[in-house]
Amino acid sequence: MPIVASNYKGPPFFYLNGHFETIIPSMTRKIKGIEYSREQIETPDDDFLNLDWLKNGHNRLLIISHGLEGGSDRHYAMGMAKLFSSNGWDVLAWNNRSCNGEMNRQKILYHHAASYDVRTVVDHALATEQYAELAMVGMSMGGGQTIRYLGEESEFGLPDQLKKAVVISVPCSLPESVDTLGWRSNAVYEKRFLGKLKDKLKRKAEQYPEIDVSELVNIKKLEVFDEMFSAPLHGFESRKAFYEHCNPLPFISKISRDLLILNALNDPLLIGDCFPYHLAEGSPNIYLETPKRGGHVGFVESGSDFTYSELRTLEFLTN
Repeated sequence: MPIVASNYKGPPFFYLNGHFETIIPSMTRKIKGIEYSREQIETPDDDFLNLDWLKNGHNRLLIISHGLEGGSDRHYAMGMAKLFSSNGWDVLAWNNRSCNGEMNRQKILYHHAASYDVRTVVDHALATEQYAELAMVGMSMGGGQTIRYLGEESEFGLPDQLKKAVVISVPCSLPESVDTLGWRSNAVYEKRFLGKLKDKLKRKAEQYPEIDVSELVNIKKLEVFDEMFSAPLHGFESRKAFYEHCNPLPFISKISRDLLILNALNDPLLIGDCFPYHLAEGSPNIYLETPKRGGHVGFVESGSDFTYSELRTLEFLTN
């Protein structure tokens, strides 16, 4: 225990499979009525992070961590922010370095193991406002960052206000998840991620001319990009070493707070230990919910302005 039976009934009939459930919301879902207040804070290594707030004077705070090449402006972050803001929570949706705005100062960008930036955000939030309760939610890569942050409690500690967290469509086993991007059926995702990362690296090379991007145009696979750029840029000798370092899986068993992992079985980017049944079965506080449908950060709910994942997160964190 605890393996959680899911109440998600699935999307409308025209969402034919996990790809439809992933892509259609990403392209068409619009969230209205959200006006963040942006704050820029410094990091310990002389960089900065952009934080987007919804403050209503509540004594509970939700911190939202976004996915790869996402930001606080993505539909899944804004939907979550809107739901919680209207249900008695202040919200802080933070942006990873170089995401949703300015290019960061340092040579590094961000990755799944950037729990040091999560820690900076949490510490700043609790030092700025007197919140009695703190909760966290991370989507996809942001879920991996959240897992690592929670799992580092013995080394860095956790605030007493933090009791629960939720991670959605999270690649719990990152090396396995990355492999799925090489599948022909997932070519659209690889192309999208790779295009954005290439553009970002060109901008980073303008700051740091020693970054040689002459071969960038010839790279067609994300694994090649990670071998040539992501790994060495962040101090790793190979993409394999980079993925192993960033893997959230070893940290799940170290988590002491209540954590809900919500991963759809038809998520095109998750396989194998991305569904860590063995860890949930052996833990009193890791709740694993694996509905048959949902796609990757999809979970469209018929007749609702909010997705099942957003409503389920509110339910789990509130009760």
